[in-house]
Amino acid sequence: MAVESVKVYSTGCLFDLSWKLRRRNESDEQWDELNASFFSQPHARWARPRQPLAALLCGVQLADGSKASSGAMLNRPHPAPNAPNPDPPVILFQGQGGNGGDDEMSSSGTLWLWPMPPAGDLRLVTQWTDMGMPETSITLDGGHLRDASAHVQPYWPEEDQQQ
Repeated sequence: MAVESVKVYSTGCLFDLSWKLRRRNESDEQWDELNASFFSQPHARWARPRQPLAALLCGVQLADGSKASSGAMLNRPHPAPNAPNPDPPVILFQGQGGNGGDDEMSSSGTLWLWPMPPAGDLRLVTQWTDMGMPETSITLDGGHLRDASAHVQPYWPEEDQQQ
């Protein structure tokens, strides 16, 4: 699992994630089962019934002690545009597809964090026990992300947004 980049917006930030799985000594049957789980193919012969990507868990712990997890919102539709905002912080996971073969598999996704984190340590946590990845975390500086958001430029000038 890797955090490839963090994109900063005025209201939150987007983590670009990628992950890979390399075949070791799995039999063809075991590899087929891992492949089906990795790519969430419930129709595959070896797939165990599960919610797509349900075993991939992502979470954050912010400097103020607040936490959020994608587990409750994983693969659920985004809220309606007029729905009230949930209590912060919120993270949303979106898978982006992948590919694989006889020896390795790779995939990617994004993790949206709202609102911008406070200054201090931001702990990004992932776990995917079905793929052999125990709880793993990295610590980022929330202050750097917040500082970067102060320099975000709007896509459209203010007068265009009001029309």
